[in-house]
Amino acid sequence: MPPVSPRAPSALPTSLNHCNVPPWALAAQEFQANPRLLELGDVHVTDRRLWARLASINDAALRGRVFHDYISVKFRLHDWPDQTPTAQACLRHSYVRFLRNWGADSNGHAGAVLKAWVESRFGLRATYHCGSLATDPVARERYDQDRMKASAKTMGLSQQLDLLYTFCQDELLRRHPDERWLTLYRGTHDPAEYRVRHETETGAGKLQLVEFNNLSSFTFDREVAWEFGSSVWEVRVPFAKIFCFTSLLPPEFLQGESEYLVLGGEYHVRPLLS
Repeated sequence: MPPVSPRAPSALPTSLNHCNVPPWALAAQEFQANPRLLELGDVHVTDRRLWARLASINDAALRGRVFHDYISVKFRLHDWPDQTPTAQACLRHSYVRFLRNWGADSNGHAGAVLKAWVESRFGLRATYHCGSLATDPVARERYDQDRMKASAKTMGLSQQLDLLYTFCQDELLRRHPDERWLTLYRGTHDPAEYRVRHETETGAGKLQLVEFNNLSSFTFDREVAWEFGSSVWEVRVPFAKIFCFTSLLPPEFLQGESEYLVLGGEYHVRPLLS
């Protein structure tokens, strides 16, 4: 792996993260070109019985149900009707609920909590939440308030998300054993909202180096991307930067338009013509 430049504006260079790659390296474009596997703490060791069980199942949909059942039992999500009102509120706010609410509004309470989880686990800072967090004090205050309000209602959510990310990584390797990247698409109505750090002309057209928020939605379907913006970018995303995708779990848990949640940093993107 070539040396990685210690500059990446979306990283938290002085923060501690919970994975095996420092934040500045994870955010840099060089990581997207030469990725490596990411490990969150000792998740594979602590929950080794889950991974062994999943490895014995050939059906992807069944693996998704087994994973969800494991989370439900471990964090007692199925017990919420029998708890006090306060405990019910905590138990009902499971990882599935936050993923669904992200799909409805990534700038709401769920979005703030998921972005904060990315900050704590990977050291990648959020750059946008109802406005630029670097330049808009109102947006920064809204982000902090949304994060605190939603976090107060959760119990074990960070650990659930750790397991979800690890499950996602294992599934990507199972479903695409000979690949390291997926080509994904993102539609946007305002490309100027993003920080374009470099632009070059290639034989295949214009190539831009863009900094994305620490968590963003992409789609596997190029045509679907046009439904979400007047401009569409094609991006080659390494498996290690994919946090979750809708078909990871059975449709009774997650539904969406081939949606992928992708960790941020610098990416080379190719603008597409409509």
